[in-house]
Amino acid sequence: MTNIPPRRRQKLAELISDDIKRWIATEGMTEGDRLPNEKALMELYDCAKGTVREALKILEVEGLITLKTGPGGGAILHTPSMEPASRMLRSFLHFRSLDGHHVYQLRRLLEVELAVSVVGRLSEQDLESLTANIDACQCCHPGEEDQRRQRFLELEFHNLLARACPNPLLAFMCRFLNDMLRDLVVVKKAYIPERQQFDKANHRYHRELVEAFREEDRELVAKLMDEHMRDAEDNMSALEAEMADQMLVTHNTPYDDTASPLRRLTQSEH
Repeated sequence: MTNIPPRRRQKLAELISDDIKRWIATEGMTEGDRLPNEKALMELYDCAKGTVREALKILEVEGLITLKTGPGGGAILHTPSMEPASRMLRSFLHFRSLDGHHVYQLRRLLEVELAVSVVGRLSEQDLESLTANIDACQCCHPGEEDQRRQRFLELEFHNLLARACPNPLLAFMCRFLNDMLRDLVVVKKAYIPERQQFDKANHRYHRELVEAFREEDRELVAKLMDEHMRDAEDNMSALEAEMADQMLVTHNTPYDDTASPLRRLTQSEH
């Protein structure tokens, strides 16, 4: 027999929070609706006040409810934002040695699907927002802070498309991958050194995409986004190779790590 690790037994509070979520979905409740009060939930689930409060705290941490105290308070339904879910997934993947290739293996496929899905769905205001984003990128100047801002603006162009996507799962996945890239940009300082050729390619692809969206040319949109993603992946791979070389040089150079705040902290604990 294979050694299958036992599945963790759920706590009663977790079971109650899961049941409340099913009930919310079944009843078609929306933002602003209230859950039954603590006393009603205690009677319904035949459990202690502490268990009900723990279940409600789980829902609050997940962003599904807001707990308010005092008169008129209680558990009020709240539409969760994407950020908590994205943050938890990124934390889950934090120690799994992700690199640009892993992200682009999915992004090459999903960004093309996303772009095609919004053809004919972008309003004039959406198109103006995309154009304003491109103009803001071109206003960035040489220098570390502006280059970092430019990388984030380039990712925001794709987030603007995701907000118009009719498929919430596809939109979430694309925005999540953009968040992953944003993290990699910060961790790997992917805005250093300045890459004018990459910047120009991004501007060109983004402008051509906006024009293709205006023309509602699905085939051209798919072609441009596919080329854009392949070009961006090539740039990310070159950057990571360059950063690896720099790390190698650094590791071969004598380094006094006593200046590191974390080093000082760990030394003070011993």
